[in-house]
Amino acid sequence: MSNLTSTIQDLASNPKHTRWIGPLIIAGEAALCALIIWNVPYTEIDWSTYMTQIHTFLNGERNYAKITGPTGPLVYPGLHVFLYSLLWRLTDAGENIFKAQVIFAGLYLVTLAIVIACYRRVGAPPWLLVPLALSKRLHSIFLLRLFNDAWVALAFWATIYFLQRRRWQDAAIAWSCGLTIKMTMLLTAPALAVILLQAQGIVGAIFSGVSILVIGYFVSAPFVATDYQAYFARAFDFGRQFLFKWTVNWRFVDEATFLSKGFAISLLIVHVSLLVVFIQLKWTKPAASNPPDFFKRYLGISNSTDRELISKRITPTFVMDTMTASMVIGLLCARSLHYQFFAYLGWTSPYILWRFGGSPSVVLLGWAVQEYAWLVFPGTNLSSALVVSSLTLQVACALIAPPVDHIRPPARDVSKAEVKRT
Repeated sequence: MSNLTSTIQDLASNPKHTRWIGPLIIAGEAALCALIIWNVPYTEIDWSTYMTQIHTFLNGERNYAKITGPTGPLVYPGLHVFLYSLLWRLTDAGENIFKAQVIFAGLYLVTLAIVIACYRRVGAPPWLLVPLALSKRLHSIFLLRLFNDAWVALAFWATIYFLQRRRWQDAAIAWSCGLTIKMTMLLTAPALAVILLQAQGIVGAIFSGVSILVIGYFVSAPFVATDYQAYFARAFDFGRQFLFKWTVNWRFVDEATFLSKGFAISLLIVHVSLLVVFIQLKWTKPAASNPPDFFKRYLGISNSTDRELISKRITPTFVMDTMTASMVIGLLCARSLHYQFFAYLGWTSPYILWRFGGSPSVVLLGWAVQEYAWLVFPGTNLSSALVVSSLTLQVACALIAPPVDHIRPPARDVSKAEVKRT
């Protein structure tokens, strides 16, 4: 009995077992996806609107102000249009829902495989992989709703994976692809910037930034050439007013407050403040012990030549900490979250709770409460309060999580040789 208990504990906690447990989970998920598609009715929300908009585009319309559908105008960047144009052709003009669901099942499995690979690179124990495969809401977003957020989630995790593998340019391309499908990826822009700056240096980071702009230019070119004002006003509408009745997060405040300009400004102030705190206390540590030194270094004021040493401190754990924290900060401070935004949160939360030092019971409890809150439809005061409370807890956990052990910011008076010895 003692040997059996020890074996079970080892299987659950020893990171080396994720090598074979991960593929087993993916295989089980493949079977589950097939069962869901076969037995659970598809729910129409945005797919028909996507297809109507794409039909208009394929008929030659390039003015964003004139591309609309049953539930409203086209409000996503250019790559969304090209991606769903391909899906339009693969699914018989959007009529073959079964084929679309099969494609999205493949998308779900590929994304999950990348997520598990990211978890493996930070030494996550096998038990932490379990909640990654249990979310009813995630299965719904991918398999039953066919939201474009599923593709952005793939881009988000592909960005993390490439950063962990030190493939900086590939990470920039993946991130740009996500941004040009839906602007939610902007929530991770601060994290990506500080990572690339410290990993590549100022020249390399500028090159990656240019590649992001180039991709954005090419996918938007047909629409910008026709009416650039309509394109940017629709695809990147920062002032977009969301309906109170569909919000998942701030439903517990009254509608007048929710729609007020003061509330939006307050959330923006909180967002910026949290980013400043994380930049100061967490994100610039590989390069400097404090933000002034960080900015001196990258504005060319400092003569430091230890770029290679700094780059080595951009470890898989640092990448995961920074990118996931940036995402949950953005989601916490968003005025309105809809159910599809769980695509960015469902696979992020277990990691953040675990990095804080959460035991299996704590992580699974936090995961279960959050899952419950996002499954309540329509949202209630209680469910929305739980959503905001859960996000607040995760931001706090990300902030006070133990530092990455091997990051040792060099003191200004320590030589390179001494830094190496530490």
